[in-house]
Amino acid sequence: MAFIETIAPGDSTEQVRAMYERQQSAWGFVPNYAKVFCYRPEVMARWGQLQAEIRRTIDVRRFELITLAAALELRSSACALQFGKKVSEHVGAGEVRVLAQNGRSEAITEAERVMMAFARKVARDASKITAGDVDALRQQGFSEAEIFDIAAASAGRAFFTKILDALGVEPDAPFMAMDESLRELLTVGRPIDFHPPEVIPAAG
Repeated sequence: MAFIETIAPGDSTEQVRAMYERQQSAWGFVPNYAKVFCYRPEVMARWGQLQAEIRRTIDVRRFELITLAAALELRSSACALQFGKKVSEHVGAGEVRVLAQNGRSEAITEAERVMMAFARKVARDASKITAGDVDALRQQGFSEAEIFDIAAASAGRAFFTKILDALGVEPDAPFMAMDESLRELLTVGRPIDFHPPEVIPAAG
């Protein structure tokens, strides 16, 4: 669901259909967030390219922890649910609950904790970042390039989540299958959509 009218998967053509098909191949359905890009599929394409380039130099676990931290701070249910699920594959659902509540999980290193705190501060108000915050990352062994990567991943998530929340995008119904206690903790903003997800009808 969203606040703007969107093009239904069954009515999509050309660039929009191609964008929907790419999303469906990844998710098994056309996710709600993709539908609000239906009038500007080229923006979705550019976002995908930017995201891929940011991720290219970041370890998968590190990227997912950064993104979860930023999503929680930005109160993005869709991203918190998705990346909470991904992080749980590394540390377990119980530790994700701890991360969502206070960030002091024993399943992450001190360097990862400092990194996540930095990501949350970027998402909350980047103008409040100090040289001391950056020095704290250096003290944990992060290089100058890695510090850039952490900032870029955090800031990039802000761009994406603010588009979705500005247009009223709700997380997709399949998230209801998550463990209830974890799902409730990660639903930090908009509620989960109760409508079944849409798919592109099979040809013929």
